[in-house]
Amino acid sequence: MVELGMIPILPSFTGFVPRALATHYPNASIVTGGQWSGFEPSLTNVSFLEPFDPLFAQLQKSFILKQKAAYGNLSHIYTLDQYNENDPFSGDISYLRNVSSNTFSSLREADPDAVWLMQGWLFFVSSAFWTNDRIDAYLGGVEGNDTMIILDLYSEAAPQWNRTNNYSGKQWIWCELHDFGGTMGMEGNLEGLTKDPIAALQSPGSSMKGIGLTMEGQEGNEIVYDIVLDQAWSPKPLVINDYVTRWVTRRYTVHPLPSAAQKAWYILSTTVYNNTDPTSQLTTKSILELTPALTGLINRTVLLPTVVRYSTNITILPALKLLLQASDAAPSLRNIPEFRYDVVGLCRQFLANRFNDLYQDLITVYNSSATSREAVTSAGEQLLHLLGDLDRLLYTNENFLLSTWIADARQWAGAGPETNASYAAYLEYNARNQITLWGPNGEIDDYASKQWAGLVGEYYSQRWTLFVDYLTSLKQNGQEYNATDISSRLLSIGRTWQTQRWGNITGETLGTKGGTFEVVDEVLQNWAQQPRT
Repeated sequence: MVELGMIPILPSFTGFVPRALATHYPNASIVTGGQWSGFEPSLTNVSFLEPFDPLFAQLQKSFILKQKAAYGNLSHIYTLDQYNENDPFSGDISYLRNVSSNTFSSLREADPDAVWLMQGWLFFVSSAFWTNDRIDAYLGGVEGNDTMIILDLYSEAAPQWNRTNNYSGKQWIWCELHDFGGTMGMEGNLEGLTKDPIAALQSPGSSMKGIGLTMEGQEGNEIVYDIVLDQAWSPKPLVINDYVTRWVTRRYTVHPLPSAAQKAWYILSTTVYNNTDPTSQLTTKSILELTPALTGLINRTVLLPTVVRYSTNITILPALKLLLQASDAAPSLRNIPEFRYDVVGLCRQFLANRFNDLYQDLITVYNSSATSREAVTSAGEQLLHLLGDLDRLLYTNENFLLSTWIADARQWAGAGPETNASYAAYLEYNARNQITLWGPNGEIDDYASKQWAGLVGEYYSQRWTLFVDYLTSLKQNGQEYNATDISSRLLSIGRTWQTQRWGNITGETLGTKGGTFEVVDEVLQNWAQQPRT
């Protein structure tokens, strides 16, 4: 970062400490935080050393000095988040001011030029606690407006700068969050991303100092993130059509570029990437990644939305066909990694949306008193067939592989004869758990789910197969649907899958297999006839 002329933001001591610290410092002022996301207390309920305890400043100084010894005097900006989805011990105004005042004093004692950088997410996610007077007290405990930088984490949909009086005058950065958990659905609001930051900058009394990205994961949607960063260099909102044209020309370095490629992205930029609904400014999660259920999957609009706010038949499908048409006109396009990635991404989105139709067909058939067991089986087979095609598609591109994720985790345990086998297994367990159950009992199940080859064919297909078989059995025996029963069975699949080891399952492949354009042609032959959404 330093070599590139960037100023790093460094870690600091926040106050979170091991529970055992109370044994070594029995007089220390340590409080216990609350439970998080349904996890059992032993896994959350963190121990927090109060900043007004002298031990806090001692630990802060020790940490920062050791960090300087390791890296040198590279930066005076420190990230420090104390109450991110974890409310303070007390809501008393003087208490909150005392916490921030002493926290900042500890930073300045270690580094006289320290600047405190924090996320503003807490003011949104815990808005019931963080009233304006509490926000003023907490931020006001740090004297001066250039002593802090606040990341307005979710500016495109839930800005907090406007309700907090520009964070009580502190410096803040307009940020796009957009993607929770690395969700892969195509979505964006290009117009909002260009106009809203400029409007915030020009608002009366604005203390905005920059533009940034805060997505939890980047799995596609490059145009959304590129335009935000490019907007940072323009005093006026970028002209969308002109920007998209230049962006496509830069992305696909073929001259002349067939007009079909530009037409494809014109369609996408004016539909898929023109979502102006303020209630759903988030990447869309496909229901195929979610735990199967009879209800509650389609058209969700809250966190991890599943609603598709465009017609696949007049957006994704024609855009995909236009890219293929462009590659027929200029075959060298097929050698460009970005082009191949986009073709797979569009075809992936097409199948994900088509899955919604097949799921609704299955549920309609199951709920009908006039249908047979065979009809349920037939509807389910269509759904499972699509998952198989999706897995084959994803295997054709190196950016959509579960094996890469697992290999990246396991490599930290060493290679060859130096490998620590038990540690490698532990790392793989965590890698598998995070993208599936995320917690021993599925506490935030499917939050970080992915459409990756191996994960679709091995995990999601297994869950949906069980679900289809379950509905078929109920239909045959005239039994009632039992949500608790099927949920328990599906959870068991997750618990088993996360303890498996890569390479121990028949058919697992490390790396890509198959040709992208051949598989895409087959997908269109199989599924492009009647896309209803």
